[in-house]
Amino acid sequence: MKLIRSALVAALCATACLFSSAAAFAGSANIAVAANFTEPAKEIAALFKAKTGHEAVLSFGASGQFYTQIKENAPFAILLSADDERPKKLVDEGLGVADSRFTYAIGKLVLWSKDPNAVKGEETLKAAAFNKISIANPTAAPYGAAAVETLKALKLYDTLQPKIVMGNTISQAFQFVDTGNAEIGFVALSQLMPNAGGSRWLVPQDLYSEIRQDAVLLKSSAGNEAATAFLAFLRSPEARAVIEKFGYALDPKSGS
Repeated sequence: MKLIRSALVAALCATACLFSSAAAFAGSANIAVAANFTEPAKEIAALFKAKTGHEAVLSFGASGQFYTQIKENAPFAILLSADDERPKKLVDEGLGVADSRFTYAIGKLVLWSKDPNAVKGEETLKAAAFNKISIANPTAAPYGAAAVETLKALKLYDTLQPKIVMGNTISQAFQFVDTGNAEIGFVALSQLMPNAGGSRWLVPQDLYSEIRQDAVLLKSSAGNEAATAFLAFLRSPEARAVIEKFGYALDPKSGS
């Protein structure tokens, strides 16, 4: 009996040592995340930590603001942008690792209202029977730029401009509608998953440029094991399943 107890204690000690050793080698990485990707990023970060022990420390905001902060030496290891332009610029400017850049998600633009009867396709925009329509700042947020593109493609931008309320990020544009400060608004499909209710129109892709959302590792963190592991995990089947669940399309070239 004593022999069995001793063996059990030894096994428990070995397990404890194994976990403490894994914890000792676990690291962290500061990740700048485009606001539209907030919920999937949280879910992916939790899966990543459970699998690797590394922690992804997430900050959410507008891609343009993050780009400016990175240029000013903000301590981010990775940018998960809402576009492919800013990660490319970071590589071209010598701040990003060239072969680390890839499209982790392809976003979809939606016109949304909490009123289940408000949105009936582009006719809702043409009728303009609303006081306020929210969009994200098109200078800083690619979904805002896509919203402006859509309105211009429909030849409605000049007519509706006086009714536009602008959020700093796509999250704020969503909040304007969610709180009733705007009757309708252009948001990311991911923000309506799985069930935000109301009424929506999935904007046809031919009305705006494809929203290719690229990730890039910053050169200042090229040696950060947690950062490189997170980018690898973002390509994994587990992460891609989460991304699809939130309504994004996937680039087949970006899988692991």
